[in-house]
Amino acid sequence: MKQIIAMGGGGFSMEPENPLLDQYILNQANSKEPKICFIPTASGDADGYIAKYYAFFEKQACVPSHLSLFKPHVQDMEAFLLSQDILYVGGGNTKNLLVLWKAWGLDGMMKKAWERGIILAGISAGAILLV
Repeated sequence: MKQIIAMGGGGFSMEPENPLLDQYILNQANSKEPKICFIPTASGDADGYIAKYYAFFEKQACVPSHLSLFKPHVQDMEAFLLSQDILYVGGGNTKNLLVLWKAWGLDGMMKKAWERGIILAGISAGAILLV
């Protein structure tokens, strides 16, 4: 089943005391421990944003990871993304996100992920790009 979850606000970065949105996202996966990858491009891969992501998701029944375009840590981005159950795109600057994704080919990778049934979730700028 193809699914996009677009959020205007909330989630781990805005309401860490209210986990309902993020738990909803995790519950949509067909796995007891879904692999969830955070893509914080719109924030310039802000260290604090990534730290908040791990602070929340490391306490959940999931396998969290992230994809950095500013400090890439994987050789094959497409294979890495397509191995996930959920791709969670963070908020920030929409224009920068679009330019960087186009330059790295991430726009096409995200489409391929969606076509394969990987859940796409996004907040703010991340939500705009997904829909």
